[in-house]
Amino acid sequence: MTTTRWLRRPQPRPAAALRLLCLPHAGGSAGLYRPWAALLPPDVELLAACPPGRADRLHEPLPDDLPTLVAGLAAAVAPLLDRPWAVFGHSMGATVGHELILHLMRRGHRPPVHLFASAREAPQFHHGGTVHLLDDDALCAELTRLGGTNADLLAIPELRALALPAVRGDYRLIETYTNLPRAQLPCPVAAFIGTDDHELTPEEAAGWADWTDAGFELQSFPGGHFYLSDQPAAVISAVLDRLRTPADR
Repeated sequence: MTTTRWLRRPQPRPAAALRLLCLPHAGGSAGLYRPWAALLPPDVELLAACPPGRADRLHEPLPDDLPTLVAGLAAAVAPLLDRPWAVFGHSMGATVGHELILHLMRRGHRPPVHLFASAREAPQFHHGGTVHLLDDDALCAELTRLGGTNADLLAIPELRALALPAVRGDYRLIETYTNLPRAQLPCPVAAFIGTDDHELTPEEAAGWADWTDAGFELQSFPGGHFYLSDQPAAVISAVLDRLRTPADR
């Protein structure tokens, strides 16, 4: 595995025609996407983001705000934009991905060919929250409710002590984030949602159509907020279908 501080490449593919940058949810890590590498075709290389505060970056300080997180990630991504690229962001990762694209474009970098906004409301429906202020027990209960974290692991005090700072820090970033993006995306956007995800409505997801000049699609998958963990092959198939050129279809 080729590793940098910010990006993990489970199966490096130097000759890949396209790079797919995947961004995790609040408290998530590159591990969410590691199974995807084996399911992607040889001409697509997976880049999975690993923000500070988790994995081998456990003891690095968490960013003060979301723009700081985006700036650090952008510095790592910029040297890899020598070929077409796309962004898949899950939950908080969709907001990070949107801001990342605009940050890079303001600095003259090529835009991605697609943004996949997974399980996240469009920016105009963004709302803050107080999850980051909950005590540890209540925070663990919220994570269990969402279904993305093994409740048995959260019951182990040592593991909980390692995991919760990043979770709380990420929730603070996204719940106190107030900037509304000021530009349209020049790439298509696809919003993916779980049919049983009670964290957002189809209307909130469909609102991503307002942020692109290049086309929008909304697709639903069976499951809840973490629908993608239950059916990675189906999700990847939907991603690849939108990344193929008309001649490839």
